[in-house]
Amino acid sequence: MRITELLTKETIKLSISGNEKNEAIEELVEVLDQANKLADRNQFKEAILTREAQSTTGIGEGIAIPHAKTSAVREAAIAFGRSQSGVEYQSLDGERVHLVFMIAATEGANDTHLEALSRLSTILMNGEVREQLLHASTEDEIIAIINKYDQEKEVEEQSMSGKNDFIVAVTGCPTGIAHTYMAADSLKQKAQELGIDIKVETNGSGGAKNILTEEEIENATAVIVAADTNVEMNRFNGKHVIEVPVADGIRKPQQLIERAIKQDAPIYKGQGGAKQENNQDSRSAASMIYKHLMSGVSNMLPFVVGGGILIAISFMFGVNASDPSDPSYHPIAEALNTIGGGTAFGLMVPILAGFIAMSIADRPGFAAGMVGGMLAATGGAGFLGGLVAGFLAGYLVVGLKRIFSGLPASLEGIKTILLYPLLGIALTGFIMLYVVNKPVAALNTGISDWLSTLGTGNAVLLGIILGLMMSFDMGGPVNKAAYVFGTGLLASGVYGPMAAIMAAGMVPPLGIAIATTIFKNRFNKQDREAGKVNYIMGLSFITEGAIPFAAADPVRVIPSLMAGSAVAGGLSMFFGIGLQAPHGGLFVIPLVSGGWFMYLLAIAIGAVVSAILLGVLKKPLK
Repeated sequence: MRITELLTKETIKLSISGNEKNEAIEELVEVLDQANKLADRNQFKEAILTREAQSTTGIGEGIAIPHAKTSAVREAAIAFGRSQSGVEYQSLDGERVHLVFMIAATEGANDTHLEALSRLSTILMNGEVREQLLHASTEDEIIAIINKYDQEKEVEEQSMSGKNDFIVAVTGCPTGIAHTYMAADSLKQKAQELGIDIKVETNGSGGAKNILTEEEIENATAVIVAADTNVEMNRFNGKHVIEVPVADGIRKPQQLIERAIKQDAPIYKGQGGAKQENNQDSRSAASMIYKHLMSGVSNMLPFVVGGGILIAISFMFGVNASDPSDPSYHPIAEALNTIGGGTAFGLMVPILAGFIAMSIADRPGFAAGMVGGMLAATGGAGFLGGLVAGFLAGYLVVGLKRIFSGLPASLEGIKTILLYPLLGIALTGFIMLYVVNKPVAALNTGISDWLSTLGTGNAVLLGIILGLMMSFDMGGPVNKAAYVFGTGLLASGVYGPMAAIMAAGMVPPLGIAIATTIFKNRFNKQDREAGKVNYIMGLSFITEGAIPFAAADPVRVIPSLMAGSAVAGGLSMFFGIGLQAPHGGLFVIPLVSGGWFMYLLAIAIGAVVSAILLGVLKKPLK
């Protein structure tokens, strides 16, 4: 497939009018939507913004490649937009972006589509191409330029020649349709210039390609891992490994290759995630702990959401309808409560602990984490015990890997199938039973009892604090900390904080939507259109809908949203609202305890407060 089968005249915009990142994204989403390439315009834009939140797609050299692979795409396509004055895009090199290629990949994108997208990434690394695109005067010229270079031969895959230094690399980005291949091609091209043999494995959306063999890894001088996704690391045990973001593979290929040849990197000792804390190229210890925690929480949430909603639905038959001894008993209510509470909620803590441990120690940590989580759940330690169990199991297995690192390579299989699970489960189990469970269970019970007996004033204060946290960074670490706090209390039978958290999380997009409707002279046409979308996002408890507005004007927008969320969270606690479903927005409001009308009132008041503050603080447009 040729690139111009995806990039057509209908998806080219020769002049982007906006000067900000979100404005450029909005314009190209509109181009794709007008070309009938999208099944759900709002969902696609949300996917684009989600990818941007992970790391900027402004790769430098005046180029940005926002991209998403989602079911919201009806037909795979590429949109091109150009800005002569440049767009403030938060690029890796800090420069303005002039050429924006927006990639829309279908959820089931096939190899031919992905190969075409990969070739586009490679072509854009050519400075001559960028210069021609910048000065093209018509859509036809743009297509002709792409066609010309699309015919050129790709960089040939290299391998061991026996004459040159040999290194191996792995590239991968969260979406796997652009940066993965750009980093791979950048490394291969630079290696070819330097006379270095290299083989690059790509972890793209179509799965791992050009997979490294044991022989190639063994013979490599060093390994470069340029990835923002999880990569199978145990195979690099004993090798010098350089770990960097995928963007460095695009921007700094020569520096990485020269470091690899000099073996200027730590020796990987099969320690999974824990090793990264000592790597000079990796993130801080705090961010790694956050990463491990979010790995557990993200895998736990489907159990909490599904189970919580099923429990809430069972209450529609009566509060005690699941109890066979109660006059209101109904077998469907009992089944819903058993599935949601007894099973889904029962798995919540073990899943949390298992995936935290797996994030730290790779697969050998999973079994120990699951067992530790189950012991926490059955021993009364609950959510807090599950957190302890996950980190305990993960780092215990990391320790075991260090202890057994000196064993002969012939025993590698025995370590994975026998030693790690046997000793990991045993050690984690003993520590949980005899050291962790009782004090954490007492702490867990104490917190639950304290929250259950809060006076009105203290309850309102807690709601205000949770509301402020939910709007402080809207999907970031502070927001997630509040959300994890609320979901953890669900397992302990405390439902008030979760209701306050959801109310506070619905306010930012709703406040934005109301403000753009009432105070139209404070927002441009694109903002007003985006504001309409925020009605849907707010009612669906998607706080991230407010992020583009907050990013464009943080000084005025963020305090306004925090104030409204604080009001909503405080009122929810004041009204005594409880919620067992940790997600769902408008769709689960009828299931709240304490009165759905009062809950809606709390959300509405908070949203109006934010909208009024936005109208007061933002100046009318000239």
